[in-house]
Amino acid sequence: MDPRRDALERWLPAQLNEAAFTLEPASEDASFRRYFRATLADGRRYIVMDAPPEREPCAPFVRVAALLRAAGLNAPEVHAQDLAQGFLLLTDLGTRSYLEAFETADHASANALMRDATDALLRWQRATRPGLLPSYDAALLRQEMALFPQWYLGRHRGIALSAEQASALEGDFALLIASATAQPQVFVHRDYMPRNLMLSEPNPGVLDFQDAVTGPVTYDIVSLLRDAFLSWEEERVLDWCVRYWELARAAALPVDPDFAEFYRAFEWMGLQRHLKVLGIFARLTHRDGKTKYVADTPRFVRYASRVAERYAPLASLARLLRQLDESEPCGAPAPR
Repeated sequence: MDPRRDALERWLPAQLNEAAFTLEPASEDASFRRYFRATLADGRRYIVMDAPPEREPCAPFVRVAALLRAAGLNAPEVHAQDLAQGFLLLTDLGTRSYLEAFETADHASANALMRDATDALLRWQRATRPGLLPSYDAALLRQEMALFPQWYLGRHRGIALSAEQASALEGDFALLIASATAQPQVFVHRDYMPRNLMLSEPNPGVLDFQDAVTGPVTYDIVSLLRDAFLSWEEERVLDWCVRYWELARAAALPVDPDFAEFYRAFEWMGLQRHLKVLGIFARLTHRDGKTKYVADTPRFVRYASRVAERYAPLASLARLLRQLDESEPCGAPAPR
């Protein structure tokens, strides 16, 4: 039995002018949302979102989609909506993600994909206006990182921190929060990674943006370059980061004029994100029964460990992560 799908199929015909259609699962994500692909007899295709309103309200998605489209990005158009039931009828941006494309891309093709993704990100950041999106403030940053000791260390790894270790970790969190909140604030997609970018025209199609905020300027670029499901050699990450920084400066975006300082903020922002995601992936496994995500946690431990090792103020965190890295079973492929 699937009462929500039944309700969706009762709602959809009127939105499609009673045209005949087939409905198939399109994708799933880590939330409670589901996506279906509606295909009409004439070949037209739409994506239908099913988002239980008590868990995943649709209003933020609709609002951010409009902001992205106004900024010139290829986000889905909302053709029909029923916020009370949690149903949206959306543009179909295609079936092939950046993540899939990168798996077979040669050097030049990967550069071209990153160039398109970077250009789109710059347009999004240049569209920043105050008061339109929630603030990515210190409380939210800390709340996110708290998932790391609670779910990853405690629940997934069975590690109980000593009072000294817990205090040191709180100090590390304070450093990362101070770095993030000191950065210039721009529109932040908050999950701008290859899995949420689609090969589309214009390129890329942008998905999964409903949690957008106004926050640190480095957040989305580090999400793109240090991805949850794909690793790149550090030299390539640095090259792409430099290109972003140069274009951001040319576009008068408020990035630090000293690239070394910008890159430190980039790395520390990535560290905050990776600690958060370690907690989220563990929570998905142990609370929600979505076990596939935890296979990528070794990648995040390595990301976080390598950054912490490079900065003396993060020495205590580096020690903790080194222990985790040494004991974590290998589960992530080598960088490309």
